[in-house]
Amino acid sequence: MTKSEIAKLFSAGKFEECYPHLADLSIWNIPGEQYLLGKPAIQEYCDGVADFFKTVTTHFNALNVIENDKCVSINGTAEFIKDGMTFSYVSSCDVYEFDSNNKILSIHSYCVSHDTA
Repeated sequence: MTKSEIAKLFSAGKFEECYPHLADLSIWNIPGEQYLLGKPAIQEYCDGVADFFKTVTTHFNALNVIENDKCVSINGTAEFIKDGMTFSYVSSCDVYEFDSNNKILSIHSYCVSHDTA
C-alpha cells in the first residue's frame, strides 16, 4: 500500500486498515485536544472514534493530497449527521510522516469546527 493510500484511509476514519502501518513509536498530535504516543495509545483512541462513527452518518471529502518522499498531507471536510440532521461540520488537515518502510511515524491533525446552525 502506498503512503497516500494509507493516509487517505486514516483520514477517512478507516483506522483498522491502517494499524499494520503504524510504527511502534508513532505519535498522533491533535493540538489542543490529544497527544498520543505509541501504537497502542493511538489504536485505543482510534477504536473509540470508530465506535462513535458507528452511531452517526459521516461524509468525508478529501480536497487535496500532497505527497513527497517522506510526508503526505490531506486537507478536507467531514460532515456528521444524526437523525437526519447535521450536528457537526469540520475542515481539517492531516500531515503524515512515514519511515522508509511506509510506516507512519507521526500524524499532526488540525481541525476547525464550523457552526451548523
